[in-house]
Amino acid sequence: MTDTLFLTSEDVAGLATPAEYVDAVREGYRQRGEGAPAEPRTALYNEEPPGLFTSYTAVLPDDGVMGGYVYSAGFGEGDAWFVAPLYDAESGEPLALVDGASMNPFKTGATGAVGVDALARPDASAVAVVGSGAQARGQLRAVAAVRDVETVWVYSPTKDHRESFAGEMDRRLDASVAAVSSSDAAVEGADVVVTATNASEPVFDGDLLDPGTHVTAMGQYHPEKRELDDTTVARSTYVIDLRGRLERDAGSFIHAVDSGAVDADHCHAELGEVVAGEAPGRTDDDEITVFDSGGTGIETVAAAAMLYERAREAGLGESIAFAPASEALTGRE
Repeated sequence: MTDTLFLTSEDVAGLATPAEYVDAVREGYRQRGEGAPAEPRTALYNEEPPGLFTSYTAVLPDDGVMGGYVYSAGFGEGDAWFVAPLYDAESGEPLALVDGASMNPFKTGATGAVGVDALARPDASAVAVVGSGAQARGQLRAVAAVRDVETVWVYSPTKDHRESFAGEMDRRLDASVAAVSSSDAAVEGADVVVTATNASEPVFDGDLLDPGTHVTAMGQYHPEKRELDDTTVARSTYVIDLRGRLERDAGSFIHAVDSGAVDADHCHAELGEVVAGEAPGRTDDDEITVFDSGGTGIETVAAAAMLYERAREAGLGESIAFAPASEALTGRE
């Protein structure tokens, strides 16, 4: 038997700032860029009730941990349930089991911010956000940890939602945050564009992007759904979290290739390769860059490992016992 720490969402809430999540996730992607193993999600879709059951994994050898994410979204309750197992990469023993509810927007937001930090202009200060849910909040708070954000324009289809988001973020951030009535109005003049939606079709016109804009798209990971149009993909230096997604669930890229807007080799690099210095990031101020973030075990393991260490230091969590397979059915009929 081995003792494993079970951490509730409440246990880990508040254990780290957005900037600390960004630091942990950046380090995870550096390791990926230097060869750390990671696999894209395996997604199982249910038609009735509609739902998604998915998982993905990664090993971070320098941190000595491995693990991933298993979660369901939709189904009868119309909600999501996140479970993050964390293992010791040397012994293989389970270290922790983390309820990922409160962690999820922060670790996902941190991934987007690592993309912004690696690819956006250093002086980027105007941000457009398309979407107004928890993921949009996590993305914006993390972006504010890597750039001096001065203005934010947010659009989502429901007026009350975008205005509520703008009011909350205006109070939370040292920036002017305002709701606008269209995605066009949000995107025009933006230095950084973040899409955090569940849309099936492109959420803005790529012709509206100014030279030098960076785009982080994180709301879709389905081969037949996309947040970005072909124009955006074709105009960009396109960076993805894992190349394995290019033919699996990177819907914007898949559509652009199928339509002939770009060639199959249009992808510039993985984010980890840029972070590790194995591939160049932005090369000039007029370059349009895209980071396609579909969710990986890299940020999940990096964030879970950080929270595990902090929870241990704070005496949080409950110890649960796991039996090794060598003990399974031993001496039993």
